[in-house]
Amino acid sequence: MQDFSRKPQGELQDDVGADRPATSIRVGTLVVAYDAPEARPDARALAVEMPVNVVYGTVPYAVMMLTPADLEDFAYGFSLTEGVIESPDEIRSVAVEPGEGGLRLLVDLAPGRLREHLARKRAISGRTGCGVCGIEDLAALPTAKTRSGKGPQVTLGAIQAALTALSDRQTLNRETRAVHAAGWAGLDGTLAAVREDVGRHNALDKCIGALLREGVRPDEGFLVITSRCSFEMAEKAATLGASVLVAISAPTSLAIERARCHDMTLCAIARSDTLTVFSGRERLLLAGEGG
Repeated sequence: MQDFSRKPQGELQDDVGADRPATSIRVGTLVVAYDAPEARPDARALAVEMPVNVVYGTVPYAVMMLTPADLEDFAYGFSLTEGVIESPDEIRSVAVEPGEGGLRLLVDLAPGRLREHLARKRAISGRTGCGVCGIEDLAALPTAKTRSGKGPQVTLGAIQAALTALSDRQTLNRETRAVHAAGWAGLDGTLAAVREDVGRHNALDKCIGALLREGVRPDEGFLVITSRCSFEMAEKAATLGASVLVAISAPTSLAIERARCHDMTLCAIARSDTLTVFSGRERLLLAGEGG
């Protein structure tokens, strides 16, 4: 489990900035019914997708297609899950500036960490669909460090409460129907952080980054995601040190393998009345079971 510095807990606030790009735009459309003679004018909100160049020091690292919100959170979460940093204090500052055709996310690393990062060789570009495109061989697949401790037990009531609350907190998706969300819930099911993005990996990185910045301990809650659970979603959760991951959609075979490898409880196909447990049953408290 990662040892993060403690800060007061509560609901983690989104990064706010009046000068930041909009996260949605409204466009005119024509709605065509198959059995109607004429098209009907309409308008629809669309999620903004924007290239963001992640730069460490002065060296570009990756171009990610992102929803331009909570970029500071993304910088921390992405840096951790990419293995660029091991703790949040290795980032000295984060700045966002306009770039050609998008934004530049400038991450200032501590000197020693920057030297180690520059010694690594990796080429990545545009990874919204696949989290590991650009690696050179199978040995370079990311693998989280082994978590210490067994992690907390979680009640089904807490998971059910988190799932219900997550739907209510997806404000951008309610507007656009086009983005994913990742949330962090306390052991009572109360959501402390929710982050949205057009990319499911990005949403999870933003959520992880928010937890890092606030010093939230990964043994004090669990992660909930709206997307399918793939290999890298499981690895990102394990990198944080989370012991319970709940996904609304189905997992892949490799995600289950990695969850078992990391001794992680993986629940998926999570609905309001049922969920499917793929690994780590011992951390779930079913109705009638004691704590």
